[in-house]
Amino acid sequence: MKDRDWLLTGDGQYQACKSVRAWDLLRENYRFYRFLTEVEDVLNSVDDEASRLPELRMLVKRLIVNSYWVRSQHLEASPTTGTSVLLLYDELGFPLTVQTVTFAPGTRSNIHNHGTWGIVAVLKGQEKNTFWRRTHSPDFQDKIEATGEITLFPGDIISFTPDAIHTVEAVGDEPTVTFNIYGETDPKERFEFDSVTHQARNF
Repeated sequence: MKDRDWLLTGDGQYQACKSVRAWDLLRENYRFYRFLTEVEDVLNSVDDEASRLPELRMLVKRLIVNSYWVRSQHLEASPTTGTSVLLLYDELGFPLTVQTVTFAPGTRSNIHNHGTWGIVAVLKGQEKNTFWRRTHSPDFQDKIEATGEITLFPGDIISFTPDAIHTVEAVGDEPTVTFNIYGETDPKERFEFDSVTHQARNF
């Protein structure tokens, strides 16, 4: 089953969300600049940006369905790090990060949150997401435990609340390419977690 929409929250819970059918999103001449404008319009109308994740997921899906340009914009994975990032839009004062990310097969991220809302759409390959939550152990304030995992395929979209914790790994035989959009990160709330030492540090 493909073209699934998911939501991950800070308590490590993940749920399948109602997904709009791709053919209902077809538009003529739907371009990247229109997507950015529509996202900005949605966010300008609220204080709690994460509350608009259903609308934002729909906009991301509409973009992916209609824009071959976006689907084709990615770099080869670095032979050194196994990853690469292509920033799609960069303007001083623009509060969003919009990029494509490539992971070589077998490459795994650290355990992290984003300190802001985020949406990731898989364009190519397979991406395994492992989900975590803080357990707030008396001995270790930043102790975490895994709560589950899912593997995402092309057409799948996952969204995150600012405190959602996950790690991703490219599985399968080909690189994984994703389209990613994030809100404005709060640096004090973005962490990398160590599941062995039970420590968290800003990154």
